Amino acid sequence: MVDTAKKKEKPPVVESLLAPGHRACAGCGEALAARLIMDAAGSNTIVATTTGCLEVFSTPYPESAWKVAWIHSLFENSSAVAAGIEVGLRALGREAGINIIAQGGDGATADIGIGCLSGMFERGHNILYICYDNEAYMNTGVQRSGLTPFDSHTSTSPSGSVSWGNPTEKKPLPQIAAAHGIPYVAVATAGYPVDLQNKVKRALSIKGPKYLQVHVPCPLGWAHKPEDTIEIGRLAVLTGLYPIYEMENGEVTKVRKLGKKRLPVEAYLKPQGRFRHLFAKPEGKEEIKRIQKIADGNIERFGLV
Repeated sequence: MVDTAKKKEKPPVVESLLAPGHRACAGCGEALAARLIMDAAGSNTIVATTTGCLEVFSTPYPESAWKVAWIHSLFENSSAVAAGIEVGLRALGREAGINIIAQGGDGATADIGIGCLSGMFERGHNILYICYDNEAYMNTGVQRSGLTPFDSHTSTSPSGSVSWGNPTEKKPLPQIAAAHGIPYVAVATAGYPVDLQNKVKRALSIKGPKYLQVHVPCPLGWAHKPEDTIEIGRLAVLTGLYPIYEMENGEVTKVRKLGKKRLPVEAYLKPQGRFRHLFAKPEGKEEIKRIQKIADGNIERFGLV
């Protein structure tokens, strides 16, 4: 008898546009987010990347993990370099069908590069800017940045007998971007991959400057287990400490509701060594209450429950 049963076909192997074999730490949220973003953007993409962890671990000379057109800029000016690329393509009449992405870490975005970023927004370039927010200058020794969270221990905001860590709250960079009148601003996390990719696709479908801030847990700087990266990313959202949402033309259009999944901030803080000091002394309870107030404020502001 002839066996007419169909053999099960194996699904095709899809190669990522950020190749494996790079030198990121195990569990690196930034590497995970970059892979998801590039695969969502597609091969018709040109990327300008600042100095920082992402550049260092993905392009050790003479190697590169990028399978798209890629250029390394200075710490502060990937948005300016991308703007030059966009203008050049328009001058040549070759801009159709090409995505241009500028990207950098939180320090390169919120601190060192905020001037170039503001200029890119003001001039109206058709570019998506992506901030990989691992909440400190991880590549150079875990120094605090403008996006380091309140009471976090870093090498330049150490916790100890006279300090609970970083004394300032996160700079509201999505709102600063939206204040420029740009058409699309979004916040995402490596903890929710599908949501992240959907926001990349949505951003690239809109003409004009766009800003996407992505929360990327860092096992080294945050002192959490590498295998917990996705869970840590989700806990930041579920506690209200990192709300994820979309804005169009300055108005919030979509938020990720928490509902009954809402958790106290301790659920997010405890697994991370950078907040260990808050649980080491009885006085830390008052600091945790202050952090809970930050989360409660986010939940109320964005209507997360």
